[in-house]
Amino acid sequence: QPDASLFILPEHGGRARFDDEGYIVGPPDLVVEVASSSASYDVHEKRAVYEGAGVREYLVHRVLDEAVDWVVLVDGRYEPIGSDADGLLRSRVFPGLWLDPVALVKRDLAGVVAAVKKGLATPEHAEFAAVLAAACKSTGE
Repeated sequence: QPDASLFILPEHGGRARFDDEGYIVGPPDLVVEVASSSASYDVHEKRAVYEGAGVREYLVHRVLDEAVDWVVLVDGRYEPIGSDADGLLRSRVFPGLWLDPVALVKRDLAGVVAAVKKGLATPEHAEFAAVLAAACKSTGE
């Protein structure tokens, strides 16, 4: 099982939903895992399962390797999300979701939070949040 999943509800453009018993049906938009002894399994077998299931983004922090892998689904195959000029990784599915992999690996919580705040302050994130808010209003949620 993933450490965390993030998804957008179908009425807001996502593909995962809750069934009548409260279980998630369909692929989440983002799966995040922290892997230590399971890194080989997470980076290979689980990655292939998530790719085949249509999980749009997959992020793995490989603790022992001091590395972060973030991939995005493009035409049914995962491609790495590369760092930008600032060294940050930026989600393609969740505009404004940014990660500083160096800060994460160094356990620099202030650096991780700074990258997140920087991403959340962007016009792209504001537009994404506005679209979701408008969809909530139109569905009465």
